Amino acid sequence: MARDRLAPDFDPDCGDAPLTSARHDIVIGRWQGVRDLLRDTGADWALRGHRIRLLAQACASSSTVESWLAAEPRGADALVLRAATETARAFHLAIAAGRGVPIERGRIDAAVLACLRAAEAYPADPTPWISLISVARLHPAGVRRGDLARWWDEVHRRDPFSVEGHLQVLHYYSARWHGTHGMMYDFAREAAGAAPPGCALPVLVQYARVEEFRYVLDCAKGRRSAVGSGQHWDHDGAVSDVRRTWERWVLHRADSAVTPVELRDLNYLAHAACHAGADEVAAGVLRLLGRRASRTPWSYTGDPVKQLERVRREAGLGP
Repeated sequence: MARDRLAPDFDPDCGDAPLTSARHDIVIGRWQGVRDLLRDTGADWALRGHRIRLLAQACASSSTVESWLAAEPRGADALVLRAATETARAFHLAIAAGRGVPIERGRIDAAVLACLRAAEAYPADPTPWISLISVARLHPAGVRRGDLARWWDEVHRRDPFSVEGHLQVLHYYSARWHGTHGMMYDFAREAAGAAPPGCALPVLVQYARVEEFRYVLDCAKGRRSAVGSGQHWDHDGAVSDVRRTWERWVLHRADSAVTPVELRDLNYLAHAACHAGADEVAAGVLRLLGRRASRTPWSYTGDPVKQLERVRREAGLGP
């Protein structure tokens, strides 16, 4: 029982019960629950993006979205989900092929065309443009700077404080893909600086630090002992970044329960605070999260269960 109070709750849907129900429908090949979920989500772009991202992962290995489009070929929500699903499928192929191995150009082109068709079908939605920026990473040499800037403008015009939209650009600019550490951090800090109090965008700097760690780990062939992880996480700049995110985002957010959309972002901040030794921030974020957790980024630095049990115990949140 004592261990249960420390054990993290890794709900893949981040506590989003309607999403869980819709994903169960996908397993049995029903698309109607997915249609109803996206219709009810409406123009809450952050929640819609969270749901479409996880629905696409579930649809990637099924024909559910194709069945929905066969029944409603002009359905805007179906076309947006199809674009995200084609994006997820392309990334699954890239992961299976291995880093640095290009995938068939036709699969990338199919995902791009699905994104453009979805954007035309649902002009107000930023989600197809976010999917398009994600696909851009899979081009072996990247995409033209003007194209990326235009796609980003489309996202920014529709949802200027989209964490997911910013995150896809950050990934593109990372050294793991088509940029450098400097480009990535510059983008993250600029977005964080422009964010109003209570907006989650300052956490992009913590995402960037994880991206840099993953790049260094890749270069070290997975040998964490060769990474110098302590220096990476707890130098003065990293600690200041953690405190700045806490002060600009968490201290100004509404005094309410953690939403499914926030869960992953708060875990990135908690992870950074724990590794930076910013104990007061770590305790505050872990207290806010309770047992709710996301496997990433904890899985990049070891066993996520053991790490979370340890840091919760150290923060006085368990026996």
